[in-house]
Amino acid sequence: MKKVLFIDRDGTIIFEPADEQIDSFEKLEFLPGAITCLSRIATDLDYELVMVTNQDGLGTASFPEDNFWPVHNKMLAILKGENITFSDILIDRSLPRDKAPTRKPGTAMLTKYIKGKYDLTNSWVIGDRSTDDELARNLGCKSIIISAKKHKKADFSVRNWQEVFNLLNHPPRKASVQRQTNETSISIDINLDGSGRAKVTAGIGFLDHMLELFARHSGCDLNAKISGDLHIDEHHVVEDTAIVLGQALRQAL
Repeated sequence: MKKVLFIDRDGTIIFEPADEQIDSFEKLEFLPGAITCLSRIATDLDYELVMVTNQDGLGTASFPEDNFWPVHNKMLAILKGENITFSDILIDRSLPRDKAPTRKPGTAMLTKYIKGKYDLTNSWVIGDRSTDDELARNLGCKSIIISAKKHKKADFSVRNWQEVFNLLNHPPRKASVQRQTNETSISIDINLDGSGRAKVTAGIGFLDHMLELFARHSGCDLNAKISGDLHIDEHHVVEDTAIVLGQALRQAL
């Protein structure tokens, strides 16, 4: 099954001007690193590239097509010269007030990818707005938002295209494992590429301490919610925690 990068245009590949219309060659300017990193993504990584963009009122008197297509096609020609081609270019022309199902974050233009043989779980939406993050959630993808300010709702908020490439080339190794028995209830989230942070609630001081040290010295982020029959003794909790931690490590790797 194919993985897809659903990539926004304005504000993501090229700068978006104040009037939000790139209708002249003077307004055409690529984000730093966009061409280089997109070329590396297209050459080195296994993703299909799809452009998804809202172009408010395209084809109306306020945004004539004759002003749009020459600049758009020039952008595509520059990208193609660096081996960057899109298998599909999906343009919604509606205005926000229209609330069209084709307009991001709506998915009406993307039915082919929802119903087709695509691995959306391991696909990404790359953009610069909250609508791109919402589109990712509607598709069942992960989101990467390029912004100078941290985007709290996105799966990943990055500052530039180099960080996008690094993320796609070496995705974080994460896992979540839950185990429920008659004796214990354990849930562990682990990120092997974290910063050594731990949140542990086992209720056994020494076990909490050892798990926190494990996270700190390994560089993992660990969130462990642990409870069990401590009124009997501690061995069920310790034993089952080790089982779940081992399963989480294996999944993440």
